Amino acid sequence: MIIVAGSPIAEFDDSKLSESERNIYRQMKSNAYERRYDSLDELLFELKLRGRIVDGARQLSASGAKFANFTKSKANEDFWKVTDFGGFMLKDGITPHEALNDIFTNGKKYAFECATAISIVLYKAVLDTIGPKQFDTLFADLLLYDWHLNNNLRLLDRSTKETAAPGDVLYFENSDFSPKTPWWRGENVVLLDDGKYYGHGIGIRDAQGMIDELNKFRVKDSKQSAYLDDRYKQLDFDYYRQFRLQTGQSHIRAVIGGRQYVIRM
Repeated sequence: MIIVAGSPIAEFDDSKLSESERNIYRQMKSNAYERRYDSLDELLFELKLRGRIVDGARQLSASGAKFANFTKSKANEDFWKVTDFGGFMLKDGITPHEALNDIFTNGKKYAFECATAISIVLYKAVLDTIGPKQFDTLFADLLLYDWHLNNNLRLLDRSTKETAAPGDVLYFENSDFSPKTPWWRGENVVLLDDGKYYGHGIGIRDAQGMIDELNKFRVKDSKQSAYLDDRYKQLDFDYYRQFRLQTGQSHIRAVIGGRQYVIRM
């Protein structure tokens, strides 16, 4: 359920939304969990950023980028220096948005593990939402490595997986992982708009597919299956609204509590 300015949305013109944004909106509206917003503008911005996360996850999945543990990480040397610990550091003279976009256009030149992949998806979503100028200012010292995130990539901790929506970051735990493959102790994933998940190294699967794949990497005779953790993370959507692009190309109309609203996107 979506509550805006204290009232449920009665009518909403979602024709101007992208396909992923529209799917996300309809799922959020039909879910029993209440999502409250001070304004329609706040809701629309969250939908846009969630949609960019979902789209970015699919793009990275199709990019050709490979899975690798930290010791075998690789990157396009025209843009990145691979550090001794397997992170990616910007080369001199390269802007953050150029280097990040290269991962999606030249994915076959890259290999990294799943947490780094999720951070790449989140950075890309922010870039595509606020634009390269603002992005380069916020992430001038961009370093891609595990969950070592720039201070301006703000994530909020949540504790009930049933409240997660597409664009949120969840985790499949594999408690009995084999010590021979410690990188499969779990899988960081993005929830997509069709109920499936993207996890780097596994690809796009439903929940059971993720679990089945992780179960292949348990200790011998383990009886503890992998499972989806209750805890998850989501971007601090409201933080990024202050940096957004103003396109002014279309309008959204909605009826909330008997009042009509028109918001320029």
